[in-house]
Amino acid sequence: MSYQALYRVWRPTCLSDVVGQEHITKTLKNALLHQKLSHAYLFTGPRGTGKTSAAKIIAKAINCEKAPTEEPCNECASCKGIQDGTIVDVMEIDAASNNGVDEIRDIRDKVKFAPSAVPYKVYIIDEVHMLSSGAFNALLKTLEEPPRHVIFILATTEPHKIPLTIISRCQRFDFKRISSHAMMNRMKEIIETSNVIVQEEALSMIARVSEGGMRDALSLLDQAISYADGSVTLEDVLSITGAVSQQLFYSIAYAMKNGDVATGLSAVDTIIREGKDPNRFLEDLIFFYRDILMVKAAPNLEESKNRLEMDDEFKEISEKLDQPYIYSIMDQLNHYQQEMKWSNHPKVFLEMFIVQACQLSKDSTSSSVDQSETVQSLLNRVNQLEAALRRITTNQGVEGLQGERSSEAQRPKPKAIQASGKSRAQISKVKGMLQKASKQHLQSLHSQWGQVMESVKQQSVPASAWLNDCKPVACSENDFVLAFKNEMHRDMIDDKFRDLVEQTVSSLMQRPMQVNALLVSHWEETKEAFLKEQDNSSSQQDGAKSQKEESPLIEEAVKLVGRDLVEIKE
Repeated sequence: MSYQALYRVWRPTCLSDVVGQEHITKTLKNALLHQKLSHAYLFTGPRGTGKTSAAKIIAKAINCEKAPTEEPCNECASCKGIQDGTIVDVMEIDAASNNGVDEIRDIRDKVKFAPSAVPYKVYIIDEVHMLSSGAFNALLKTLEEPPRHVIFILATTEPHKIPLTIISRCQRFDFKRISSHAMMNRMKEIIETSNVIVQEEALSMIARVSEGGMRDALSLLDQAISYADGSVTLEDVLSITGAVSQQLFYSIAYAMKNGDVATGLSAVDTIIREGKDPNRFLEDLIFFYRDILMVKAAPNLEESKNRLEMDDEFKEISEKLDQPYIYSIMDQLNHYQQEMKWSNHPKVFLEMFIVQACQLSKDSTSSSVDQSETVQSLLNRVNQLEAALRRITTNQGVEGLQGERSSEAQRPKPKAIQASGKSRAQISKVKGMLQKASKQHLQSLHSQWGQVMESVKQQSVPASAWLNDCKPVACSENDFVLAFKNEMHRDMIDDKFRDLVEQTVSSLMQRPMQVNALLVSHWEETKEAFLKEQDNSSSQQDGAKSQKEESPLIEEAVKLVGRDLVEIKE
């Protein structure tokens, strides 16, 4: 056959032709020009990104008759021989079918011989991750210290399967996926030379479907040219890839937004009837909503601008969908995509997605209606509460006072504190001290407590052991309270080590401090009683004040509410 596929005809012959890998081609050009090539390279990356092509270009460049040069001339006998495979010094080995120890031993035995036709022997091992463990071990020593005339170039799509001992002996280059923009520019160069007419939308769809692989893009372009009658259109590309037309995406998006289940399910039937892959459709729908999200979130991106310029209907639908709705749809798409991977009936899950997405739109609409109704009911409730407040205030007086006295009489008495005479004296002292205590003083003591414990331990280990059972719970300018869990520990500190503790705290706080030791239970009851006394005194003051201020305020509120009601009636 004289015909060759496009990806073979347009395979890069120099580093400048390698699309989308500028970070690698620039490094290799400088290395070739200054003759600073490594003895071993590892090229990693997805399929169709130029790994093997770059390896062959390097083999031509270092053996070119015009070397040192950053690009092979592709005209001398060496370049032509390497290109057509007639020079045996450049060997391209498929590790998938030559993955045994014997093949690597054969390479190891032959590398010692000088090249026969060109200055350097180059071994290009493709899919190197397929080598067996024994083969990798056999390659180690040769890869680490090969003869001066030998260069190894390893290529793989799965670098994680290669032993670290191999990776560390190579100079690694990671080939990245080629952007859609770069692939479209390359395909435009090819179709201009081939005198073929291809629509811009068709090229964009091919670039998207190729997933960053130039070889896949050229194969699809070749297939589309063979399929089309004359010029290649978007419909031609959709037919050969099994994708769905943009118009159908718009129809489904509008149906889901409007809650039209019948239209959505009809579109699903059309997809299945035309033989489209449901999984592929769901993936394309994810990218469709992703494009809408990018347009709304980052309209200044070059990709977003190009998308809006190419399609007016896309701009129209992107304006109608808000971001929270898009997030919800994409979450559901992701969920059903996972479910469909393991299902024998993907159409059922696709229909379930359409129904739920339509229901989501209906729920959001009904929720807005419910929200307005809720606001109205709350306003009504506020009016009722205002009326009840006025009635309570009007009837306030003797009845309210009598009710307050009766409730006070029925209120349970606080539990009496069961304590010894010594404890009662401490409790009484603490109650007086709490009037002067503050949170700032307690925080200051807490910040120094660690140093207090350390200082006490240096002076008396037993005192430190007894002190471990307590914690400071209140502090004023010259007093602080320690709450103990164990009564014996409290007594030991209070009777035997009081002076030591007070001296240590006074030294660190830089003012005279006295300790009050209580049990935790006594402290809790004391604190509760103190807080109740404070609440009672403050409520009495607030009641006297509110009786003076409440009447004119309520009268003014009644007037305002009455005026509002009159305005509403009018």
